[in-house]
Amino acid sequence: MATTTKKDERYIAATGRRKTASARVRLTPAARMSVVVNGKDSNDYFATEQLRVTALSSFLKVTPATPFMVTAVITGGGIAGQAVALRHAISRALIEYDITMRGALKKEGFLKRDPRAKERKKPGLVKARKRKQWSKR
Repeated sequence: MATTTKKDERYIAATGRRKTASARVRLTPAARMSVVVNGKDSNDYFATEQLRVTALSSFLKVTPATPFMVTAVITGGGIAGQAVALRHAISRALIEYDITMRGALKKEGFLKRDPRAKERKKPGLVKARKRKQWSKR
């Protein structure tokens, strides 16, 4: 969804999700690549290298012609779910920018929302499926 800001800069907005994490992303063409997550640099927000690679792997698989300034607001979930939600949102935004990237991103599975979530606890059980030990006598 391309929209206009106050300074009349064009940006592409998209949303990505994983478990209970939700990421709203804006891609704005810029002079150099930068990623800001919840007001922090992505290197500060995602502590480990693995999380940084997961979050930005969309840019590693397809290289857009112009560099983007990525601004993300992520809420809910844990840090790993937030990284995957950010990857999902960036992938969706890149497709709006250039539809030819869809094939490569879809092949990697970046466009599909991961439907796995925690199963609810049932009454009479300790957790979702765990039961108390059965005693014969």
